[in-house]
Amino acid sequence: MAWARAAIFAALSLLGTALSAQDVTLTSPDGEVEISGTLLGFDGEFYRVETIYGELTVDGSGVLCEGPACPNLQDFVAEISISGSATMGSVLLPALIEGFALRNDYVATRETVDSSNFVYELRDMATDKPVALFFFHVSTTDEGFADLIANDADIVMALREIRPEERQRARDAGMGDMTDANRSRVLALDAMVPIVAPSNPVNQISPQALAQVFAGRITNWATLGGADADITLHLPNARAGLGQSIEDQVMGPGRLDFAEGIVRHDRPGDVVGAVLDDPFALGIASYAETGDSRTLTLTGACGYSLRAERGTIKTEDYPLTAPMFLYIPARRLPKVAREFLAYTRGASAQIVIRRAGFVDQAPEEVSINDQGYRFANAVVSAGPEVTLEELQRMTLTLYGMSRLTTSFRFEAGSVRLDAQSRSNVQQLARALEQGKYDAREMLLVGFSDGDGPAAANRDIALRRAEATKRAIVQAAETVNLDRVQMSVDAFGEALPMACDDSAWGRQANRRVEVWVR
Repeated sequence: MAWARAAIFAALSLLGTALSAQDVTLTSPDGEVEISGTLLGFDGEFYRVETIYGELTVDGSGVLCEGPACPNLQDFVAEISISGSATMGSVLLPALIEGFALRNDYVATRETVDSSNFVYELRDMATDKPVALFFFHVSTTDEGFADLIANDADIVMALREIRPEERQRARDAGMGDMTDANRSRVLALDAMVPIVAPSNPVNQISPQALAQVFAGRITNWATLGGADADITLHLPNARAGLGQSIEDQVMGPGRLDFAEGIVRHDRPGDVVGAVLDDPFALGIASYAETGDSRTLTLTGACGYSLRAERGTIKTEDYPLTAPMFLYIPARRLPKVAREFLAYTRGASAQIVIRRAGFVDQAPEEVSINDQGYRFANAVVSAGPEVTLEELQRMTLTLYGMSRLTTSFRFEAGSVRLDAQSRSNVQQLARALEQGKYDAREMLLVGFSDGDGPAAANRDIALRRAEATKRAIVQAAETVNLDRVQMSVDAFGEALPMACDDSAWGRQANRRVEVWVR
């Protein structure tokens, strides 16, 4: 990224000579303290310097800076480097940068360096002075984390969670635990959607069959109810975040490997183009980029069907969701960068996210009257362990309430919230602090899969609901809990979202929902 930054400066001729990492000396006014090292960054207030003692952060108001890399303190221009997912960097982040600029009376100008690098310059509308430069390196999630660990990126765009080895390397580099609430956040939601050409007669596919197709175990459309023709397969780049999420979520539950001969595509939209050109093609694409292709509904042997729609993705009822993460290291960013990150959580940013074709994070209320099919499925699928009395108790408890689109799920075999749910905790905590649910009743409801005794499943679901409540209360530091009636309950396996005959179905059923009145 350092070379890209220098190239962008040269191309724009904005600030003369490029500011690359160089030696500087910071000296106290009395000359008693002197720190020498390589300038890693300056946020307008603090210097970040690599010294023989390690990385130090020094208050700029208390030192004098000498050396060719010393910034102009009077006309400081913040520099923020963003690297990672092409899906996020091509559309979503640019739209948010422009929305942020408009909201703060900046003029945003975009300049392209090459196919993978561009820069946004923000200038103050009143003075026409440059305020910030946002450098973008659009590639893959893998490269984003590599740039972060190499100190060449301030923010990572990721279509998957950070891997354990990346998390450890970031910790070793002094960037903190990248899974902490302040180090990662879900910016928006996408989903992995199986797509076919409009002329293909197949309308649905089970997650198990989808995995078997991409493993090479199902090779003819006739097996899926289509024509007697070979299936041609298309996927995103294996190093892209979406491609890795497909490996984890589609192939992972069945422990299957990809078949040979799958056509991989570097650009997200190319999967859709290839499927549209071939009536016998099957691909998996981003929900936001399905274009004119036709999406397949995910179904199961027990009759459940889940279609990728804005509502089912937002509630995570659709099982192949793909959260779009921002990862930020444990170091001080320039003020304008902190303001931009705060903006991305606000209501106006959620509108921008929706207009860009992605699923936003703003909680919505779904009336119980719009969920009759779920309760009908609960009655139909009720086994001998789910009694009529329990179904009646659930219905009476939830009657007159609305479900929030914010849901919580857990790491396998654990009461620890998964990455998206940890971000949901922060989102709901902020809403509580802002008083959005004052004088209202909020019920956290735990549900489970049907694997094991019903009583034990209800106990597990209740513990997860209680753990979710504790996490929300802990995160909502300034909330007055006397103004919100927050309670927990659990109904175990009484309201399944999917069949329990597969790993993905059981995962969909293990959740905590939020209901309000």
